[in-house]
Amino acid sequence: MGYFLRLLQLLSTCVAFSLVAGVSTLQAAAGNWSIFVWCFCFVVTLTILIVELCGLQSRLHHSWDGFLITSASCATFLCLSGSIVFATACIQLLPHSPFGDHAIAVTAFSSLASVAYATEVVWTCARSGEFSCSVLTLPGLLHRLEIFVACVIFAFISSPNLYVHQPALEWCVAVYSICFLLSAVTLLLNWYDWDNRLPVPVPLVHLGLTLLSALLYASAVVLWPLYQFNGEFGGQPQRSSDVSCHDKLTSYICTWDQRLAVAVLTAVNLLIYVVDLVDLARRFFHQ
Repeated sequence: MGYFLRLLQLLSTCVAFSLVAGVSTLQAAAGNWSIFVWCFCFVVTLTILIVELCGLQSRLHHSWDGFLITSASCATFLCLSGSIVFATACIQLLPHSPFGDHAIAVTAFSSLASVAYATEVVWTCARSGEFSCSVLTLPGLLHRLEIFVACVIFAFISSPNLYVHQPALEWCVAVYSICFLLSAVTLLLNWYDWDNRLPVPVPLVHLGLTLLSALLYASAVVLWPLYQFNGEFGGQPQRSSDVSCHDKLTSYICTWDQRLAVAVLTAVNLLIYVVDLVDLARRFFHQ
């Protein structure tokens, strides 16, 4: 079952990338993020397959199943974010382009990769038992949702023109990157057994990292809309003022829509961090 899922993941990510690479119009629609996602997931899956075929996983000192669950769950959200961003960009492209069938096929194979990775998570959890399946708990799900929303945000801010003109917006991008790394650290702490290696309890570390991320996102949820949509700070309050939104033949999401998407996703991720913070605090003070 595991090898079948690996081959399905390799096939779907490879086909999605290959279809886009052969058509320049679809490359513009996919953007840097979607192409990176498919290539990254393909390389990671291929590496895992080689390790398993060579029997090298038995030499690792940590749980191989835990690593598989962590990598597959992250790949699920990565491919899902790539599918969403690519499909959103192609909605306005399909009626005016002869490559509509290619775009549908790319979205289908990217979505298939998400399903294959999600199936691997469930299958590995069922095979290994409850210990490695933190992804199925509320904290595990919240951590991965935080990473998923951050990945979608990265897709929309892949163009530096959205933020390089304002230090406050550059701060927001730094916030997204820092919080993404903090969430990744949290996943690593859950994967490795750090209970006896840190001078403070691991739940307290989780609580501190989540509190820091929530505070950082609180600043971004204020600054990003303020400097993107307020005319006094150089923003564009009306969509009609963005000339890139008038061309219906463009193969990308117009700049104003990208700004709005990032503002909404920032608020959504802040809400997820607050829920995660409340849950961690409840667990920590009632243990």
